[in-house]
Amino acid sequence: MQAAQIVAIVIFVAMFVLIIMDKIEKHYVTLGCGAVTLVAVFGICMHDMEKLWHVVNLRSLLTLEFWRTSGAETESGGIDWATILFLGGMMIMVEGMARVGFFNWLCRRIAKLVHYRTIPIFFAFMAMSFVLAMFIDSITVILFLASVTIELSRLLEFDPVPMIMSEIFCANLGGSATMCGDPPNIIIGSNLHYSFMDFVTNTGVAALISFAFILLYFYLVMRKNLAGKESGKTDYSAMPSPESFITDKVGFVISTIIFLCAVTLLITHSTTRLTVAFIGVVIAVVTLITSGKHALKVLKGVDYKTLLFFTGLFIVVGGLEETGVLEIIANCISKVCGTNYYLMVAIIIWVSGIASAFIDNIPFAATMVPIIKELSGGNASILSMLAWSLAMGTDVGGSATPIGASANVVGTSAAAKAGHPIGWGEYCKKMAPATLIVLLISTIYICLRYATQI
Repeated sequence: MQAAQIVAIVIFVAMFVLIIMDKIEKHYVTLGCGAVTLVAVFGICMHDMEKLWHVVNLRSLLTLEFWRTSGAETESGGIDWATILFLGGMMIMVEGMARVGFFNWLCRRIAKLVHYRTIPIFFAFMAMSFVLAMFIDSITVILFLASVTIELSRLLEFDPVPMIMSEIFCANLGGSATMCGDPPNIIIGSNLHYSFMDFVTNTGVAALISFAFILLYFYLVMRKNLAGKESGKTDYSAMPSPESFITDKVGFVISTIIFLCAVTLLITHSTTRLTVAFIGVVIAVVTLITSGKHALKVLKGVDYKTLLFFTGLFIVVGGLEETGVLEIIANCISKVCGTNYYLMVAIIIWVSGIASAFIDNIPFAATMVPIIKELSGGNASILSMLAWSLAMGTDVGGSATPIGASANVVGTSAAAKAGHPIGWGEYCKKMAPATLIVLLISTIYICLRYATQI
């Protein structure tokens, strides 16, 4: 077993180093390391095919519990197919919405409602970024918001950089509020059997409280850079109508209905007991059917590299779990904290937050989930407290640096392409303090909320 543990650790560290180096595409890295894990750890070191199949986890797809849960605790480990299917389903839905012009319409409709005034647009786009990211991948949110922001900045003659940075932060913060808002949350929720409403009533509250402070923070920090033209000089009649960006009116209505149905299913899935895997598959199938001749275009737009990245990642983390490495890590943290769960919360939030600023938060979250299960000792309240700590740390910590989250990379790239490069110094000077504010608020909130339960 010791040899298997050493090999599993070496593979995991090598995977992280290769991801950080960014010389090879991430999905190739995780898939390659996953294959090595299956062969070297389970085949050569352990000679245990049963554990290998447990990590591959294909048998779970054939169980009724995978599609409709009974509410009982089930063993999980290895490839989390529920996360992959749900994420894939949501990607297909978002592609369907993008195809008909939903996001372009929404951005321009809100800008028109505030009469194209810079400061109201600033607040409106932050709020829209926060809300949309609760249900839609933050990359998609920033892609559309950044492009519309740059277009409006040319027309209204303001600097788009402060607005884009605030949109990035709010997208990452909004993603922390729900189970489907950010990939780490999907991993945490599906592995620990938390519902959509569990996230809303825990991380959602922390995110909403933080959002109020962040609105004030960004206004105070960015307001001098947002001065545009006088509103009276802008000819609103020359603006194209928001409806002109809808490319398929019937498809637009259908996509909106599908989106609302997806939100309803997610909100009620703890009552209906339909799993996120089932919801993801159903939403994907309905989107493709209603897309008709455009179904192939929708499928081509799906980010398959991310889904493959997840698959390899889960195998590598499964190797650490099956060899007992994660249990050792949990025991070390437990020795440092003892029964001081407030210290444990602080360690998990701040370590995951700082780590996520420099490394991908998805593998970090996948690694930490089984660790916090060990740390909880089977106590549901403690497990919840640690889970929400992990979610807030991983979701928000990535905002601190330009490479901390995918939305950051997409937003800064869009700004640079438009002739507004955002350097590390400028980015971190504005975003790192905002990140620290949210991590501090989250720490206080979680400790106070669970003070009577530990």
